[in-house]
Amino acid sequence: MTSNNGPILLFDGVCNLCNAAVRFVIARDKQHQFRFASLQSQAARQALLKAGAPTDLPDSVVVIDRLGVHTRSDAALRIASILGRPWSFVAGARVLPRFLRDWVYRGVARHRYRVFGRRETCLAPTPALRERFLDAEEYPLGAATLTPDESRL
Repeated sequence: MTSNNGPILLFDGVCNLCNAAVRFVIARDKQHQFRFASLQSQAARQALLKAGAPTDLPDSVVVIDRLGVHTRSDAALRIASILGRPWSFVAGARVLPRFLRDWVYRGVARHRYRVFGRRETCLAPTPALRERFLDAEEYPLGAATLTPDESRL
């Protein structure tokens, strides 16, 4: 069961790279800590408002947790830290200056659609994953869903 107080991972719902990152997290989040929402959703806007953050963040991944709102490379490192071992070792990259980490992050983010592609609509969660998606009710019936095989990436 997912905690209502756990971290929230907001992602670009039309970005194939971001969707792959969400599938990666789902497959490795054994304690079901994370909740998810696409940045395009009303649920994401509400979560950002509640956290006191701007609702128009340009980042492809945002994490909201008890420590605050994390964007860019800080969000990626926070995800790794929350997932635990062995992924938490990646969080050691915090020793690198943020401007350098964010420069790499922005480079990948800038070219993500060209390299990884984009979809016309956000990927809807399967019935088994719906409770972990804050914006599950916003997906139209018949939307493309995240299949069980995809969630194991």
